[in-house]
Amino acid sequence: MNQIVIVGAGQAAGWAVHTLRNQGYDGEIHVISNENHVFYERPPLSKQVLSKEAPVESLNLFTSDQINDFSVIWHKPDHAVKIDKTAKNVYLESGKKLAYDKLLIATGSRARIPVNAWRSMVNVFTLRDIQDCESLAQKFQHAKRIAVVGGGWIGLEIAATARKQGKAVEIFEYGSRLCARSVSPEVSEYLKNLHENAGTKVHLNATELHLIETSTQNIEVFNATLSFAEFDCVVVGAGAEIANELAIEAELHVKDGIVVNEFGQSSDPDVYAAGDVAIHPTLGYCIQSWANAQNQAISAAKSMLGELTSYEDIPWLWSDQYQCNIQILGVYQPDQTAQVVIRGTDPNQQSFFYLNEKNQLINMIAVNEGKFVKLAKRWLANAKELDPQQLKDPDFNLMKLK
Repeated sequence: MNQIVIVGAGQAAGWAVHTLRNQGYDGEIHVISNENHVFYERPPLSKQVLSKEAPVESLNLFTSDQINDFSVIWHKPDHAVKIDKTAKNVYLESGKKLAYDKLLIATGSRARIPVNAWRSMVNVFTLRDIQDCESLAQKFQHAKRIAVVGGGWIGLEIAATARKQGKAVEIFEYGSRLCARSVSPEVSEYLKNLHENAGTKVHLNATELHLIETSTQNIEVFNATLSFAEFDCVVVGAGAEIANELAIEAELHVKDGIVVNEFGQSSDPDVYAAGDVAIHPTLGYCIQSWANAQNQAISAAKSMLGELTSYEDIPWLWSDQYQCNIQILGVYQPDQTAQVVIRGTDPNQQSFFYLNEKNQLINMIAVNEGKFVKLAKRWLANAKELDPQQLKDPDFNLMKLK
């Protein structure tokens, strides 16, 4: 095998290249990127980089010397437009044709914009890449009133960053609670209180939302038919669309994302996928997180070289909002949850434990309690039976339960 092609140049692609070279692969690696900036992580975009507490360079996964040592053959900025599985070629928008022995699709996801007309409005923004972040940060320098459409993690992080800069912020969420897909009602209420206590207005059930551009290019936001307000800009954080077009056109097995086995292998044995675009092999849906992109890519890269490496990681992600580091371990499963145990009375330091009928942990949310997350990973891995009273008691040392 002497040629591997990787479509995408984000977190998953970067760790795939790193792994291939670390494993001793000395063949050609072609990487197709639609951005000039490559191999960077995205979580800080909505926080430290947007607030200018950290430079863009801090996003880089590797140093320039490391990237040079990878000896990648770059195709940027360019787009892959077609995969020919029979001939094992990838066709690019530029007209190039790349042959491959193994192919990794790491195209990730893109911001979802619910209404097509919003795309043409000058002061309606999304935040998925460095260019988005730089444009929004520039707008934030002078904007005073900001609306955020979407009460998921990215929307809440942007709202917190704007509010910390002294902006007047309002959040418009379509659903009846914040982050409803990934957390319980208790945590949704916690998040709502966190933002409202910081001075942000939260509008739930915003099911009839309309944006109108004024003559000065400000944005009027109409919530249903009775109320409206004018903002300097609107940031749309209404979820993501999985970038799965290549896989669909190539007739790979695709549901929401690309269906892969535990080794990252798609329905074609020489085509792999990792990161946002790939369905988690045991959960059955796409996981959009930093840890998933990194670890699934490492597993897929090793497997491409014949060292079959299973990826079955428990989902883990985090969010920084105001003074709170919020970590989520496992998956919210209301049908499996027998009880919720809340530890801590300080709003800035709380943990939410979700137990099944056997008192085994299935999900956890930790606010400024990161030390418990590493412990909880062991509990999940070993299906440890826990004592709810011990979990709840702030005087009980949970570290005894290793």
